[in-house]
Amino acid sequence: MKKLITLFCLQFFVIVQAQEYSSSNIHSHNDYASKLPFYEAYSNESGVIEADVFLVNNELFVAHTSKEITTQNTLKSQYLDPLSNKLKALNGKAYPDNKPLILMIDIKTEVDATLKLIAQQLKTFPDIISNKNIKVVISGNRPSAANWKDYPDFIYFDGRLNENYSAEQLSRVEMISEDLKEITIWNGKGVMTQFDAEKVQAIIKKVHDQNKKVRFWATQDNVNTWMTLMNLKVDFIGTDNVPELTHFINNIKSTFYQNTEFHEAYIPKNGVKFSRKNPKNIILLIGDGMGLTQIYSGYTANKGQLNLFNIPTQGLSITKSSDSYITDSAAGATAMATGHKTNNRFISVDENGKPLELITQQLVKKNYKTAIISAGNITDATPACFYAHQPERSYSEPIAEDFLANPSDILIGGGAKEFNSRKDGKDLSKVLMQKGYTFSDKFSALDTIKNAKFIVLDDASVVSMKNGRGDFLTKSLAKATSTFLKTKNPFFIMAEGAQIDYGGHQNNVEYVVREMLDFDKLVGQAMAFVDKNPDTLLIVTADHETGGLSLIDGNIEKGYVHGSFSTNDHTAVPVPVFAYGPGAQNFTGVYQNTEIYSKILESLSTK
Repeated sequence: MKKLITLFCLQFFVIVQAQEYSSSNIHSHNDYASKLPFYEAYSNESGVIEADVFLVNNELFVAHTSKEITTQNTLKSQYLDPLSNKLKALNGKAYPDNKPLILMIDIKTEVDATLKLIAQQLKTFPDIISNKNIKVVISGNRPSAANWKDYPDFIYFDGRLNENYSAEQLSRVEMISEDLKEITIWNGKGVMTQFDAEKVQAIIKKVHDQNKKVRFWATQDNVNTWMTLMNLKVDFIGTDNVPELTHFINNIKSTFYQNTEFHEAYIPKNGVKFSRKNPKNIILLIGDGMGLTQIYSGYTANKGQLNLFNIPTQGLSITKSSDSYITDSAAGATAMATGHKTNNRFISVDENGKPLELITQQLVKKNYKTAIISAGNITDATPACFYAHQPERSYSEPIAEDFLANPSDILIGGGAKEFNSRKDGKDLSKVLMQKGYTFSDKFSALDTIKNAKFIVLDDASVVSMKNGRGDFLTKSLAKATSTFLKTKNPFFIMAEGAQIDYGGHQNNVEYVVREMLDFDKLVGQAMAFVDKNPDTLLIVTADHETGGLSLIDGNIEKGYVHGSFSTNDHTAVPVPVFAYGPGAQNFTGVYQNTEIYSKILESLSTK
């Protein structure tokens, strides 16, 4: 059997290794070249701050080359004085939480005279050289290891791979560094070759076996390089962009997710052929904030299985609203509920605020039963667009009251207070019960309700999957379909996976993936329903993408995902549309989101 080389897929270890990293592992390379030398790296609590030093006319200047030396940029003014001031402000602590700090001085001129003056200047800063959490490490031009004993004990050295040290000398070595370009031609993109990966691993092991830390210079400064070095257990990650690397490290716990609960994907029974030309029933599932990346993150986390990907018919929906390149949920859902574009924040009214006829209103006229389900507040934008007409999505109480004028047979979600604990004192639940509804604010009531018209609104049952929501969506859809099957009437059900969007807004990959997988279970259940009831058309889509999620790493065999977000808001990218059942063929191609409404009616032949 071919030998498995772990570094061939370095990111396999990212959850174990990357989460061990903090800003203490950051090496601020060429720190003096930053916009705020010392202060930028210090404010991000970098573990190593590096300055190149030149000895000129008995002064230590900080610069990248001798030609760039300026009289004001001295080691003392740029590093020793600021560090001393920070120590005084923090009562001797290097950082507020007492993390260690290494000041690396890279000598660029003749070593003996330069290091002698460095030691002299450091002696005038007893608060620095006596601080147990601060080390001064000499790199660049270094004296022979045999002469290290001649320098003060507060001086440490940057070791090299090709140097052999005695036990005494090794005690003065703070880290061992090497030029990565001398080891591999890898350019920071993709993964290293197997041969190079083994070489790098062997070097790191050799250093760690000496109980020393390892650093590479001449590394690329990008996310893939940072991840690779972390996965290799490199102790110090060099960067010229300390804030960006700090952000990456600090956010890795929210951008990485290792799935532990997997589900089997449903295999459709009818393929692409259905005996009926037109459907009788419609199930519209909306994954709020669900773009292709969210879908693929679910596929990856579920080890290469996803119900959505087993639906044979797909299209793309363009989501822009009337007044914005990037839609919000209100305008996006209005397009699907009415067939009209409108402004962001508008709930099923046109650009002038005039109510638009809803698909539910049209279908009720044809004796359809209707249900609206959401794994969020039922007065939020997406579900609201299927029963309300308001010029502002935040008008939650007026939205709830609109349900009286355009009631669905079934309403399930959160938001009971908008019905029975209103600021205006009205109790809509009583009005609805007088109209023949069963009303409950406990999701458990779903198991015992016999009435064909009911409303169940329970905030505790629409928490995130991370916080224990459980099978809310699948139970709700099962209750709706079983209730409607007891009649001869056709039905329309809209069910929303509301919280894929929430995870995108929070830039939290675990939140996104767990909500995506829960929504996918709902999709699988709906597919199975279509196979048992082939007069039903299933459409699955989204109102928009949220978060600008990209996948920078993942492993299908292990079920982990590492993502990166470009925004905490919506984006303009088209979203997928999946269709299964009679009339599914109408949903292929690329089209405006309003066409989802039109294509549903076209499939029903009820224009």
